Amino acid sequence: MKKITIFYQPLCPFCKKAFNYIDECMSENPELAEIEIEKIDELARPEFADKFDYYYVPTIYSDGKKLHEGGIFKEEMKELLTSVLTGKDYKSSAK
Repeated sequence: MKKITIFYQPLCPFCKKAFNYIDECMSENPELAEIEIEKIDELARPEFADKFDYYYVPTIYSDGKKLHEGGIFKEEMKELLTSVLTGKDYKSSAK
């Protein structure tokens, strides 16, 4: 099973949008529901989050590779999830 890890903060409006986009993309594209989503609240687990190189949330990793950092649009999320599922390269916005 394919998996992504998302670092977020509970009150972050960009994180809330990202989670909504994930839900919408998976609802509209049922094959994307095969992707496991691991959510890491960086405020609750700072010792774990500090092991990763990022500054902004949401930040999305897959197989140890940073795919996206910061706010994201729905189409970008769909492209990201599709790339994780298919193994194709995602045009990352990661810094």
